[in-house]
Amino acid sequence: MIRLFRQYFSPRKMLFVIGEGVLIFLAVSLASYMLLGKEIDFVGMMEMVWPKILIISLVTQISMYHNDLYEIDSIHNKIDLAYKLVQSIGITSIVLALFYFLWPDMIIAKWVFFANLLILLVFLVCWRMLYSVVIKKQLFTEKAILVGAGELARNILEEMADKKDVSYHISSVIAWEKGEYDHILLKGAEIHYGFDNICNLAEANNVENVIVALDEKRNVLPYDQLLACKVRGIKIIDGETFYERITGKLLVEKINPSWLIFSDGFVKSRISRISKRLIGFFSSTLLLIILLPVFVLVAIAIKLDSRGPVFLLQKRVGKDGIIFTLYKFRSMKADAEKDSGPVWTEKDDPRITRVGRIIRKLRIDELPQLWNIFKGDMSFVGPRPERPFFVDKLKKTIPFYNERSSVKPGVTGWAQVKYPYGSTEKDALEKLKYDLFYIKNMSIVIDLQVIFHTIKIMLLGRGAR
Repeated sequence: MIRLFRQYFSPRKMLFVIGEGVLIFLAVSLASYMLLGKEIDFVGMMEMVWPKILIISLVTQISMYHNDLYEIDSIHNKIDLAYKLVQSIGITSIVLALFYFLWPDMIIAKWVFFANLLILLVFLVCWRMLYSVVIKKQLFTEKAILVGAGELARNILEEMADKKDVSYHISSVIAWEKGEYDHILLKGAEIHYGFDNICNLAEANNVENVIVALDEKRNVLPYDQLLACKVRGIKIIDGETFYERITGKLLVEKINPSWLIFSDGFVKSRISRISKRLIGFFSSTLLLIILLPVFVLVAIAIKLDSRGPVFLLQKRVGKDGIIFTLYKFRSMKADAEKDSGPVWTEKDDPRITRVGRIIRKLRIDELPQLWNIFKGDMSFVGPRPERPFFVDKLKKTIPFYNERSSVKPGVTGWAQVKYPYGSTEKDALEKLKYDLFYIKNMSIVIDLQVIFHTIKIMLLGRGAR
């Protein structure tokens, strides 16, 4: 995998996305030439219309992104794929129709887009069929040996089994001693016993990586064999780091303080902190001004729908454990926690009002947090701020939970876009895994990823309660 901006990206998937973009551009170019080729040669035509073709290509690919067509694991079958492709092209048509209404000079020629549809569908279906074969045959993957057969190794194998598009192929699993192992998770990988021939096995199978996934390393770690592999050019990756690499989260139950101390990441330079604060300040100021009419309309709707204040003011835990007041539009009954005390929101929670259900679905209830960003309590992206009651409870039972407060909380975050809404301690643990990954690898690039993904979730109306 390729490491860019403190994250690992699959070269295979990157080529797939870039290649599809090129195919879309070629499909539009071919359709344009079919209609304009009688008047001008291909090169001359491209010199005239390539910016217009690029706009169509970008809108098409953005529509595909917003329909989860680049989330391979979310595509369940061919019918689902066909539905999402047709839906994406439909959205592209609507967006371009609006774009051409506003800027008619950007139209290439009449019927170009419609002529492009058939060519585009053929190109996309063929490209995706080819990619599905690449995934099924495990082509262009890095071969690896998994050293260990305990709980950590099982966690890695389970994650790889759940993902269709992983850049690694486990060819062999090496256990310390014989035992019963889940052959369903092994997926055809050979199992070997004993750590005496790790390096020879790696070289015999042209393996590029040795993943050390031992639950207990003391008196077991095969130093000599791993060193021999290392000096021969074979990469040695510890299991917790590999798990982080393929999942985008940290395996909180398995990592220890020393792993966090010596691992890469957790870099918070003064420049990045100042730039993030400035971006937050100016962006929140602009959005508060632009969205003022929306604030007024939502406030009127809330007052007409139910008694109580327009805004909900809650104490939340911020950076370094400092308590601050978080602002939201009230979406529940005014006395929602009068009898129960602090509780997490449940699915179809009866305490939510009619207007509240709508604004929660569209995430409009979070808009007043722009004021928190303006004040400096929060950032656009970061771990979601939790209430002191839950923080006091969770930090006693979940390891490293307190580390969430090492950065400013956010309106949205890595955990929010990677994991659905949760209302249990187990959900809090899963979200912490993503939050720690974000804190460890935070950068402007990952912030942009979160923001784009959040916009997609808002448009599709997912995950709200």
